[in-house]
Amino acid sequence: MVNKTTFQDKLKTYLKHPGSFIMMLLVMLASFITFAVLIFLIAYILVNGVPHITPSLFSLEYSSENASVVPAFVNTIVMTLLSLVIAVPFGIFSAIFLVEYAKRGNKFVEVIRLTTETLSGIPSIVYGLFGMLFFVNALGWGFSLLAGAFTIAIMILPLIMRTTEEALKAVPDSYREGSFGLGAGKLRTVFRIVLPSAIPGVLAGVILAIGRIVGETAALMYTSGTVAQIPDSVFGSGRTLALHMYVLSSEGLYMDQAYATAVILLVLVVGINAISSVIARKLTTV
Repeated sequence: MVNKTTFQDKLKTYLKHPGSFIMMLLVMLASFITFAVLIFLIAYILVNGVPHITPSLFSLEYSSENASVVPAFVNTIVMTLLSLVIAVPFGIFSAIFLVEYAKRGNKFVEVIRLTTETLSGIPSIVYGLFGMLFFVNALGWGFSLLAGAFTIAIMILPLIMRTTEEALKAVPDSYREGSFGLGAGKLRTVFRIVLPSAIPGVLAGVILAIGRIVGETAALMYTSGTVAQIPDSVFGSGRTLALHMYVLSSEGLYMDQAYATAVILLVLVVGINAISSVIARKLTTV
């Protein structure tokens, strides 16, 4: 029979240790404030945005009359996929090298980790200026989805590397030792035993990266441009949902449409997180 602590027992414990009681109150207060702020933001966006979601907002082409979000939505999906295709392989393979192949205490590994942490702290506007000078001007790509995708890929690369590295470190060494004991080589052990076990942690990093891609504006303003149309190719200019919302609000003429775009952006982020959670759960149970 499991012993359960009653409320009276907890109260007696807190009376004996007032510091624990104060700490519990502070923790509960912080949790409540965080939850209340989240609910307030979501409610504020929904109240101001839902009434302005009209059929014209989903027109196939943008115009000054409808302020359609469809081109921006398509550009957001394309930008997200391009950035992930570029950044995820580099991030995962770099983390595998740092955890599985590099010797502990290696100076080169320390330099890589220091560089990764430095890249994580650089403001997005700096990435945008770099992308404009290098991808847009030096390489001659112009304002394009491809220039924006490469810039965003550099931004999210440290995030994917760090989360993948921590996920690989969390895999018990007994998994590796068991695989080696059965005669498997290093490469097979990494890709058949270690990496599948770390998939939930890796996917968590990818989800965080997607959130940063979808919500980015400063870097894309200088690289992908602000054209409110679906480009013919990745070398064409186009704005994402977050940039679309920023442009509408900055002009001051489409505030209602900007709130409606915020609702769509919120639904998109929640949907991506929900789908990713389902995928992670299935991969874990397989």
